[in-house]
Amino acid sequence: MDILTALDAVVDAAKNSKLSDEFYKKCSRYIKYVCTKLDITKEQCVFLSIFIERSNDNKIYLSDLAEYLDCRTTHIFRYSNEIDCLVSRDYVRRACTGGRVSYHVPSDVLDAFKKDQPVPTRSVDNLDLTAFFDKIAEIFDMVEEDEMDVSTAEERINELMECNKHLSFVEKVKGTYHIEGNDLLILLIFCHLFITNSDDRIIFSDIDFMFSKWAMRHIKWAMTNGYSILQNDKLIEWSSDGDFADREHFRLTMNAKRELLDELNLPSLSEKMISRGVIKAGDIKARNLFYSADIANSIDELGQLLEEEHYRNIHARLQDQGFRCGFTCLFYGSPGTGKTETALQLARRTGRDILQVNFAEIKSMWVGESEKNVKALFDSYRHQVKTSVITPILLFNEADAIIGKRQEGAERAVDKMENSIQNIILQEMETLEGILIATTNLAQNMDKAFERRFLYKIRFDKPTVEARAAIWREMLPTLADADAKRLAERYDFSGGQIENIARHYAIDAILHGNAVPTAATLAQHCDMERIDNTTAKRIGFTR
Repeated sequence: MDILTALDAVVDAAKNSKLSDEFYKKCSRYIKYVCTKLDITKEQCVFLSIFIERSNDNKIYLSDLAEYLDCRTTHIFRYSNEIDCLVSRDYVRRACTGGRVSYHVPSDVLDAFKKDQPVPTRSVDNLDLTAFFDKIAEIFDMVEEDEMDVSTAEERINELMECNKHLSFVEKVKGTYHIEGNDLLILLIFCHLFITNSDDRIIFSDIDFMFSKWAMRHIKWAMTNGYSILQNDKLIEWSSDGDFADREHFRLTMNAKRELLDELNLPSLSEKMISRGVIKAGDIKARNLFYSADIANSIDELGQLLEEEHYRNIHARLQDQGFRCGFTCLFYGSPGTGKTETALQLARRTGRDILQVNFAEIKSMWVGESEKNVKALFDSYRHQVKTSVITPILLFNEADAIIGKRQEGAERAVDKMENSIQNIILQEMETLEGILIATTNLAQNMDKAFERRFLYKIRFDKPTVEARAAIWREMLPTLADADAKRLAERYDFSGGQIENIARHYAIDAILHGNAVPTAATLAQHCDMERIDNTTAKRIGFTR
C-alpha cells in the first residue's frame, strides 16, 4: 500500500457514490491508510482523491466534484470547511478569477505522493527578515498568477506576522504603527517592490491584484488626496519626476525604509555615496579668504543667515508665511576664485557639517539606476536634516554637469537619463528642507529652471590687485610686501593659481634651499603657471 494506490482506490469507488455510507464502508481500508499517513479526515481524503484525479486541470470547480460524486453542488458546500483545511495544509490551492472560485493541485504535492510521503509542513516560524519577505513574495506571486485567492493570501500573511513577532519589522508595523487590513497589504506590497526591484515609482496597477474594485476605488481616492493612514504615518509618499509631485506615483519614505527595512542592509539604503563626502565642521581648518568688497559683503550676509539662531528664526518665519524654507545658494565664477573654500569656511563658521556630493559616483551604467541614486541621495540628506542637531550643508561641488541646459527632444538613453536626473534635482530643490550650495565655473550654460531655484547667487570674480597681494602674503608669509604687490600687479592670477605657485616654490625651496622668496625667484614659477608661455608677460626681473 502507498498513498497513490490508496487514493486511486478511493477515487475509483467515489464515482457516482453520492458519498453514501456504503461507499465509506467499501473504501474504509484505503481511506484509513491515507488519513493516517496525511493526518486528515475521511471527507478530506475523498475530496483530495478527486482533486488528484483532476490534477491536470488548473481550474477545478466545486461543481466538478459534485458531478463526479453525482450529487448537487449545494451538497458539496456542506463540506467547505473540509476543503478549506486542504487549502490551509497546501494540498490544494484556491484561486478566484472572474468571480469564480477554483482549485488546483500544486506539483510538489504530486511529487511527495509519488514518494509515499506527506507534503512537508510549511515552516514560517522564527524567520529572519529576508526569509520573511521571501515568503511574502511567494504569496504575492501566487495571487498574481491565480494560484491563490486573496482571502487565503491574507490568512497566510497574518500567520507569517503572528509567527514572527520577534522581527523588528513586525513589532513596529503592528505595535508602533498599528497597521492592519488593507493598509497592511499596501505597505507589504510597497516593501516587496522596493526590496525586489528598488521600485520608487509605484502605481495603482502594481497593487490592485490584492484588492476588489470597490476597495481600489477607496484606496485611490485616499492616496491621491493624501488621506491614507500610511501617508499620515509618513510611511509612503508621492513620488516625483519633474517639477511637481506626481500624485499617481508613490514610494516608501526614507523613514520607512530605514525604520522598517534596516535589518536587510539593502544597497539602496547605503550612505556610501554621501558618507564618503562627509566633512565635519570641526575638521575644517580656518583660512583667510580675500574678496572684493561687494563679494565680501554678500558672503558675510549669507554667513549671518546661516548662523544657527538666525537660521532657525528665518526658517520658522518663512514656514509660517507659506514660503519655501530651503536655502539654495549658487557660487559661480572662474576656476580658483575660492568658491569651494568659501563653502567650507561658511560651514566651519556656522558649525555645520558638509555632505559633499560626487556625481561621478552616483551615475551608473545601468539605465534607471542613476535616477534612483539621486533620489536616495536626497532621501539620505532629508534623514540627516531630521536627525542632526544642526542642519548640515549639501554641497554640489563643480555642478556644471548637472545644472546645464536640458536636452530638448532627447532621444539617446544617456540624454534622457541626464534630463531625468536634472528633473529630480529640480523637484528636490523645490521642496528642500535644508541648505544646498552648488559651485560652478560655467554659469552661462545653466538651465533657467535651475537659476530660478537658487535663492542666493554670488559671483566670484578674479581677485583685485589688493586681494591678490594679500593672497601672496597669506601663502608666503616671508614674502616682502613690495614683492607681493609687484607680483599682484603683473600677474592676473586667481587665488587657486597663486596657491599652486606657492606650493611649487615650497617644493623648490626644500630641494634647493631657497628659504626666502622674492619676486625675482617667483617669476619663473609664475611664467610656468601660464600654459601659453609665448604670450606670457614677463615681470622683468633678473636672477
